[in-house]
Amino acid sequence: MSEPAQLYKYNPETYSLEKNTEMYFAETFNPFEDMSSTYWLNFHSMKNREAIHQLCDKLSVDRLLQEDLFMQNKRVRLEEYSEYIFFSIVSALPKEGLNIYDLKKERISFIIGDNYLISFQEKPSDHFPNVRERIELKRGKIRYKGPDFLLFRMLEAIIDNYSEVAEEIGGNIERLDKLVLRNPKSEVLRQVEWEKRKLLDLRKIVFPMRELMGQLDRVENELIIEDNVHYFRELKDICYGLTEEIEAKKQMLDGIANLYYAIQGQRMNEIMKVLTVTSAIFIPLTFVVGVYGMNFEHMPELSWDYGYYIVWGIMIVISSVLIFIFWKRGWLKRNN
Repeated sequence: MSEPAQLYKYNPETYSLEKNTEMYFAETFNPFEDMSSTYWLNFHSMKNREAIHQLCDKLSVDRLLQEDLFMQNKRVRLEEYSEYIFFSIVSALPKEGLNIYDLKKERISFIIGDNYLISFQEKPSDHFPNVRERIELKRGKIRYKGPDFLLFRMLEAIIDNYSEVAEEIGGNIERLDKLVLRNPKSEVLRQVEWEKRKLLDLRKIVFPMRELMGQLDRVENELIIEDNVHYFRELKDICYGLTEEIEAKKQMLDGIANLYYAIQGQRMNEIMKVLTVTSAIFIPLTFVVGVYGMNFEHMPELSWDYGYYIVWGIMIVISSVLIFIFWKRGWLKRNN
């Protein structure tokens, strides 16, 4: 997107799209000149503080709320006023690759009025292509309804992004589940921890979003038309389902980690079994060698012509008998 801000103006018959700078819209934006149309002004950057303050002053937005727009904290907040509703959320977008364990997060704030909705994004990232397509192609009810329904569609798009992130993590979990059986190296466990951190971050985003949808469901404000309240209730239910899905995926990751440790424990048992069998074979041989390695002057066997070969024969017989016993009991077989 070449311009840092864009304005949609639409009604059931037509729509218009204008792209320009923040300062341009701060000076020209006036949704009250046509109350029969809905205005959506979207900022893709928060760098021009002067322009944003000027726009908010024009709309009589509280100064403390204006400062909250530039806060770096990723906290969900909702404030009701007679002429507008302000709230902020945290978005999440899918990100390819397993080498980065954090989510691609962004704080998005909204101001909704009688016939306008202003959205503030921290950086250029397209969360709402489907919403734009609905406006431009006149799909669904969006052109026939007001800014509260537009808000529903935008929040729906953000929650859909949450679902895509969860699906991406789910695909990574399936890959790790196969990898831990095929090649259980320490790198697998590290990737499991990365995915677990992603899930924890996603849960910290989805849970407040669920609470916010509950507040919008219960809000008593003329800006949220009663006929549209049930849409936000549906989003709340989706967030509940996402929370349960996140917990289920977290348990799957815990299962993969436990499987990794079980496989490593089995490998260690195999190693210990080999060492134990080897020791069991060589301990009696070491005893025999130790006995005849003593430097006593009078040892009857030392004078035997074939003593050396006899001792070798005894050691071979002992080794063979022990190997046969271990094989008979299945101790020499490798567990699959």
